[in-house]
Amino acid sequence: MKHLLKLLDLSSEEIISILDLADQLKYEKKNGIAHPILAGKTLGMIFQKSSTRTRVSFEVGMYQLGGQALFLSSRDLQIGRGEPVQDTARVLSRYLDGIMIRTFAQQEVEDLANYGSIPIINGLTDFCHPCQVLADLMTIREKYASLEGVHFCYIGDGNNMANSLIVGGLKAGMKVSIATPKDYRPDAAVLDFAKGNPNFLLTENPLEAAAGADVVYTDTWASMGMEEEKEARQKAFAGYQVNAELMAAANPGAMVQHCLPAYRGQEITEEVFEAHAQELFDEAENRLHAQKAVMVKLMGNQK
Repeated sequence: MKHLLKLLDLSSEEIISILDLADQLKYEKKNGIAHPILAGKTLGMIFQKSSTRTRVSFEVGMYQLGGQALFLSSRDLQIGRGEPVQDTARVLSRYLDGIMIRTFAQQEVEDLANYGSIPIINGLTDFCHPCQVLADLMTIREKYASLEGVHFCYIGDGNNMANSLIVGGLKAGMKVSIATPKDYRPDAAVLDFAKGNPNFLLTENPLEAAAGADVVYTDTWASMGMEEEKEARQKAFAGYQVNAELMAAANPGAMVQHCLPAYRGQEITEEVFEAHAQELFDEAENRLHAQKAVMVKLMGNQK
């Protein structure tokens, strides 16, 4: 494992290894055990999309690991004025020990890895969100002890979250059901990956996807950069809300997950959100621990 570009690149064993290390680092942090594994190392964080959880969790994570993080807004870098990604990659590789990038195009992340000589971490692209899904899997495993055979359902837009959840869930041995409108399905490459897998279901019926689910997941209907589509998307997703009726189709005690920010009254009701707030904010916290594990795997000595 040289980079974290997308979960399609990782084996099932690599995913579980990251989760195991994340559990260990979380235990150490909760028990006051210092782990300055990345002392003296620097992570550059390139943001072409704004963020709350990604920026804070990576910056705090590097501090807890004994290193430091540099916030690099695209407005402050020459990349924002047209310098080729490949040149930026080669320059930053001379200064840094790793790069996390949160951007639009997946190709930009791939180019950083191809032309640079240091580990690259995908903090989010329009195609996928691997760091979030590692935190999601960590949170689900904390509840169910194992991911094998857990029924996971996703309701809503077939976006970067859906793409990564399908790949991560299936590679972890979960049963994955996805409900999206016909015109908002996940990426073709992801559907090709899942094709023929008996543990995968794609449907337009949210109640069918949620039937017997152990985990119910949703995301905003209009992701960052899609604001002009907001009205059309609200109409398209009107029947894809995580509400009491949908939760009644899931298994009793099913957990709810959301990558946040959540828009109550749209993709999820206030009632369901608050009833599962503990799980939702455990999930948000686990971004810190999962990403620390990724950074240690890529930038430190293997543990």
